[in-house]
Amino acid sequence: MVKLAIRAKQCTFACFLGINMEIPAQLRQLLRFPQNVAILSHRNPDGDAIGSSLALKHFLEMYGHQIHVIFPSEFPKEFEALPGASDILIWDAETESCKQVLLQKNLFFFLDFNALNRIDKLGDFVRDLPGIRVMIDHHLYPEETVDYMFSEPAASSTCEMIYQFIESLGDADKISEQIGMCIYTGIVTDTGSFRHATNPNIFRITAHLIDNGLKDTQVQDMVFNSNEEKNLRLLGHCLANRMEYWPEFRTAMIWLSKKDYEIFNIQRGDTEGIVNYLLSIREVKLAAFIHNQPTVVKLSLRSKGNLDVQAICKKHFNGGGHKNAAGAYSHSSLKETIEKFKSILPAYKSELTDM
Repeated sequence: MVKLAIRAKQCTFACFLGINMEIPAQLRQLLRFPQNVAILSHRNPDGDAIGSSLALKHFLEMYGHQIHVIFPSEFPKEFEALPGASDILIWDAETESCKQVLLQKNLFFFLDFNALNRIDKLGDFVRDLPGIRVMIDHHLYPEETVDYMFSEPAASSTCEMIYQFIESLGDADKISEQIGMCIYTGIVTDTGSFRHATNPNIFRITAHLIDNGLKDTQVQDMVFNSNEEKNLRLLGHCLANRMEYWPEFRTAMIWLSKKDYEIFNIQRGDTEGIVNYLLSIREVKLAAFIHNQPTVVKLSLRSKGNLDVQAICKKHFNGGGHKNAAGAYSHSSLKETIEKFKSILPAYKSELTDM
């Protein structure tokens, strides 16, 4: 089912799954001629943010568009192998250069985020710049601050949506091996290697990508088999010393302090995926990873089944995300944040213990 609604500022909302997007004629016309394009994604970019941004970059470059990809902060080193990753600009590290680039742009793509506050000061700068804005995203409750919005929370990933965007333009045959590698990276990371958030469409997409030259096992190795020794030692520490389990609530938690960050020299991306180990416990329905970053305490929640962790994050920690994967920040201390998390569990006992 396709839902198309015209909103303020000529905003177009396209809702789809498993079929082509409806791309308005005005946007199709715009993309026929070379534009000066910025592709932006969220802070602490993950595989989906990076993969979708680079896939769209390579596709648009085929039509002569001038493209810059800009992220608010650095990305995990395992994604450096993606084609075009070395050209990504990082706002935190090169703010003035990013500003000069953005001032030249007339077309902005917002990928894998649904509100400008997700890109922090980069969003503040972009907010008042002239130009057309296009959002492609799969998170709940997008802000209507763009000219064209493609939003589908049921999609596995923004990379799935980028594939459908290209396909709906009639260009599926132009999805090269390098574009396929980028798209597959986002799908495989956001689905946990096809363990959750799946749908029939992503398997069709993956089959097409492999037919077009994708080396899927190479991407799997890049994402999941590129740990350093310290990563395994950190995981061992988390499971042996920082894990708590409350069987009466079918809930498990791992926490890390600032001291842990110092001891293990934890860098961006080193803790990615740790929370998912808790879900491997048969009885666990809710998993939490709470860690003390330099200025805030970050929470990452994951769930099985119908438990909506997005709603939990939104209600108690001003966060958000997806039904089974969400996150939030707390300006309280690590201890206070953990105690608050524990204190809310009784209110969800019926949902947590419902088989």
